[in-house]
Amino acid sequence: MRLHPLALAASAVVLTLSQAAHAQQPSAISETALRAHLSFLADDLLEGRGTGQRGGDLTVRYLETQAALIGLQPIPGGGYRQKVEIEGSKLVEGSATFTAGGKTIKPELGKDIVMGTKSGKQNVAFDAPLVFVGYGAAAPEENWDDYKGLDAKGKILVMMVDDPQPTAEEPNRFAGKAYTWYGRWVYKFEEAARRGAAGVLLIHTTRSASYPWSVPANGFGNERFGLKGNGNPMEGWLHEDTARELFAAGGHDLDQLRAQAERRDFRPVDLKVAAKVALRSTIRPVEQFNVVGIVPGSDPKLKEQAVVYSSHWDHMGMAEAKPGDDPKADRIYNGAIDNASGTAALLAMAAEAVKKPAKRTQIFLWPAAEEQGLLGAAAYVAKPVWPLAQTAADLNLDSLNFVGRTRDIGVAGAERSSLYETSQQVAKSMGLKIAPAVPDLSGAYFRADHFAFAKAGVPAFNVGSAVFSGDGHFEFEHHQHESSANIKGFKDHYHQVSDEYQSEWDLSGMVQQAQFTLNLGYAVANAPTMPTWKKGEAFGSVKR
Repeated sequence: MRLHPLALAASAVVLTLSQAAHAQQPSAISETALRAHLSFLADDLLEGRGTGQRGGDLTVRYLETQAALIGLQPIPGGGYRQKVEIEGSKLVEGSATFTAGGKTIKPELGKDIVMGTKSGKQNVAFDAPLVFVGYGAAAPEENWDDYKGLDAKGKILVMMVDDPQPTAEEPNRFAGKAYTWYGRWVYKFEEAARRGAAGVLLIHTTRSASYPWSVPANGFGNERFGLKGNGNPMEGWLHEDTARELFAAGGHDLDQLRAQAERRDFRPVDLKVAAKVALRSTIRPVEQFNVVGIVPGSDPKLKEQAVVYSSHWDHMGMAEAKPGDDPKADRIYNGAIDNASGTAALLAMAAEAVKKPAKRTQIFLWPAAEEQGLLGAAAYVAKPVWPLAQTAADLNLDSLNFVGRTRDIGVAGAERSSLYETSQQVAKSMGLKIAPAVPDLSGAYFRADHFAFAKAGVPAFNVGSAVFSGDGHFEFEHHQHESSANIKGFKDHYHQVSDEYQSEWDLSGMVQQAQFTLNLGYAVANAPTMPTWKKGEAFGSVKR
């Protein structure tokens, strides 16, 4: 039977449209490829992929080699590396002596106070008064300013961790029971630096910090990293008992000032305490690299815009051997889940993306030094490969599901933008549902690389981490109780040498999570318009 020419033409159009639609959908991600990358990246050979360590250099070399093999395009100027200039600082010797009311207080380093410098200077010495600034928050959208009328230059700012707490009259202020960016210690250090403070001391409590004193004590006992030329001359933490003693010496009651700091009319308080600080540190310039590869878009106009997929390649590296240590003890922080899993997933995703380009350009970004404070992501945003105004979204992967497939997917943070509605559509197409939202009590949204993009005004979130989102309350297809227990049990291995790759892991859930992220990226890349922030969202007003 012969078809009419018009019928033939119509059939050809339908076929062409069908092929075009098919060409813009990603292929299935290979579990074999993901497992191979994961097992290698978490191997002892890479020595925990530490910042400023040989294992980090090996990791970058592996990633750029794989990017070229996959067929990702290099960044403008050639190659897959983007330089990240970091300074390492480790306190060698330090002291802080406080005087008030004729009394001298000299806290014991490590026990009562921890401190270091982010100034880039080996020797820091100064005298300064202590000023209590409540929560140290300047939040215009909350009509809140803890710095009212204060010239912070030359002063040591003492402040609380966490956010101003909700009240019966204002149950939703500062997100209610959830955490906001203003509650994070990183924000508090950054805000103090912007104001030219001589130093910052955070008052530690286990409740407000969500971890014991040993965490900052251990952190400040090791080398700390920051972007070059970007930090406070002195920053650290005060044990609550030490803070109470200092406040009392100056004639103040810590609890009373805490209560005052819960009010909008709070003003900075001169504690009538003078400090004499001396720090001697080793300063080490470290050149690290983000790894970036590009899949050019297929649409003549939309290819000028891009979707970013990100996942940090670094972990804690290899611990320094100390006198008396067991020479056979494991010193390698392999970081199999955190974050060889995301690094490997991104490689597997990129391999499929190059086969069927989307309308918009797709950028695969492996940031450096996430464990040191999102430094690689911050460096990318400061000097982006693609203009931020033309960046549709950043979809981040960190610590993926290693215990099997789920019936739902976590998208915490997506509700801040139209990415939530797109996530719902993608989940439905995959036979999934969106996992129930839970309050962000630990500030998880502000602790992964996507947040560097969000601060710059790009809609972004960490996709579907069954490890941290919802504390493991996910619906697994099989063995619900066992899988949930294994996910929750990961907290015992988080940032420990025991976070090692296990060949018996069921990676079907990891593949599912990576596939959802890639599918979501394609939905964004093929949409007529870019995602938008929800009305009233704080980050939506930030200029790109």
